[in-house]
Amino acid sequence: MSTASSQDDEDTFKILIATDIHLGYLEKDPVRGNDTFVTFNEILDHAQKHEVDFVLLGGDLFHENKPSRKTVHSCLESLRNYCMGDRPVQFEILSDQAVNFPYGKFPWVNYQDQNLNISIPIFSIHGNHDDPTGADALSALDILSCSGLLNHFGRSTSVEKIDISPILLRKGKTKIALYGLGAIPDERLYRMFVNKQVTMLRPKEDGDSWFNLFVIHQNRSKHGATNYIPEQFLDDFINLVVWGHEHECKIAPSQNVQQHFYVSQPGSSVVTSLSPGEAVKKHIGLLHVKGKKMKMQKIALETVRTFHMEDIVLADHPDLFNPDNPNVTQAIQAFCMEKVELMLDNAERERLGNPRQPEKPLIRLRVDYTGGFEPFSVHRFSQKYMDRVANPKDIIHFFRHREQKEKNDSDLNFGKLVSRPASEGMTLRVEDLVKQYFQTAEKKVQLSLLTERGMGEAVQEFVDKEEKDAIEELVKFQLEKTQRFLKERRTEAEELKIDEEVRKFRESRKKNTEEEDEEVREAMTRARAHRSEDTVLVAASSDEELMDTGMKGTGDSDDGLSATLSRGRGRARGRARGQNSTARGSSRRGRGSTSQESATSSRTYKPVSVPAKNMSIMD
Repeated sequence: MSTASSQDDEDTFKILIATDIHLGYLEKDPVRGNDTFVTFNEILDHAQKHEVDFVLLGGDLFHENKPSRKTVHSCLESLRNYCMGDRPVQFEILSDQAVNFPYGKFPWVNYQDQNLNISIPIFSIHGNHDDPTGADALSALDILSCSGLLNHFGRSTSVEKIDISPILLRKGKTKIALYGLGAIPDERLYRMFVNKQVTMLRPKEDGDSWFNLFVIHQNRSKHGATNYIPEQFLDDFINLVVWGHEHECKIAPSQNVQQHFYVSQPGSSVVTSLSPGEAVKKHIGLLHVKGKKMKMQKIALETVRTFHMEDIVLADHPDLFNPDNPNVTQAIQAFCMEKVELMLDNAERERLGNPRQPEKPLIRLRVDYTGGFEPFSVHRFSQKYMDRVANPKDIIHFFRHREQKEKNDSDLNFGKLVSRPASEGMTLRVEDLVKQYFQTAEKKVQLSLLTERGMGEAVQEFVDKEEKDAIEELVKFQLEKTQRFLKERRTEAEELKIDEEVRKFRESRKKNTEEEDEEVREAMTRARAHRSEDTVLVAASSDEELMDTGMKGTGDSDDGLSATLSRGRGRARGRARGQNSTARGSSRRGRGSTSQESATSSRTYKPVSVPAKNMSIMD
């Protein structure tokens, strides 16, 4: 090796960049179950072969917020296999690591741990799929970080202000300031940027000598007025932005002409939706940084299952299809079979040049049957391709193109949202649907106490994070807050006056979005705490049942008495848990009550008679 080449290596960072690996996606599928694990191994194998300085991941390493044991085990196995070794790490960290890694008991980078032998450090932010949740706000990445196999950074817990402090890296004469921001709800982060509540801290010394690299996991394409992060929000001193969350591969850096930085969008390494963006060839990037100069080398992933997609508009073929012909459905089916066979031939030719590619491809044929046509049986059609295609059940997607003729643009048309082909590449957010529903609902079903935003957030927690008490706790929390407000205002116990005060209070809360965010956060914290209590109760119940079993097994005790004692304890547990549930709200009423009480309570409510002179606002 020449002296010039040796000097070049000493001053050049080699960074492997990937995002949205989604480990565990469709892990129970007999055909596609191992796709994510195989491709993850390929990514780490590239890192090892190219002798990179470190791997940078842009979020969503895991597909599920609570990954299965199989997924976690496979991930740990891969990290241990590829990232541990004797090859020395060639760069140093200059920043305060206690600031860079403030969460956990090991606030330092893993390769500097004397008990570990790390040859390839991995730095990763969390995505929206594997973000911190639960009472302790932990994510699956924290498990990897605690085990010393990964460095989780870019985490922010504040809803009032975000200070992004960089990890300062130096290799020879090249210095990199690595910024990271894990996934945050887009609307909240958008508002924080607008209110100047997001600050990117810069090194004091030689501020212009650093290569500033920022990794983020948010919507880049516009999904709504504030449901994305415009590139113009980011600081103009950044040199390169690695953008996670978007699955379409656009890894070649493109320049933002206003801010003058470059944006690289690596895309996902696995197809998670049968949409046009996923059909683009998958790549990872090998980033070379020397001084302030960079070069991105594209590396095609060879183990990704090939995906071919095509659209058909039946109305564009009047010479082939006449809706008045009684045999037109059979003609359409035969035409679709020809198209599928062509795509299978293309997939087979592509696979012949790459033996590492999975055998069965993903095929998607979208058929627009607007114009009086009728769809054929997709189930019967799929039976022909069970052994040739990885997704036989959803090869064909029928849709109708709807013309924009609604009288009121604000009306929510769920059929329209589902049937448009573009919607396949667009994720419908639960909280948006809740908000739109209440905006267009009749007056008699409008929310009078809660806000649409708060309810949407709670429903999202319930759906995405499996927080079973989220909605119940939000209702209870906002009810208590409203009661306190009315009590402080000394509102008279008249229905009209109470309704008016509640309406005013609700409107004031809707305007104060920061306070509403705090309410939702507090309610979610309470929901997680109650879930922890339920876990303890279940464990205690299991212990008592074991004790009951032990008593029944003793020969000296009377069998009848033992059974009676066991049943008695069972009822006591039922009452205790029923009372606990009642304290948390009425949605679980009847868990510990008798069947007669349950039936009565489900039929009617028995109001408590309270003398008018003693009635308070709390009543």
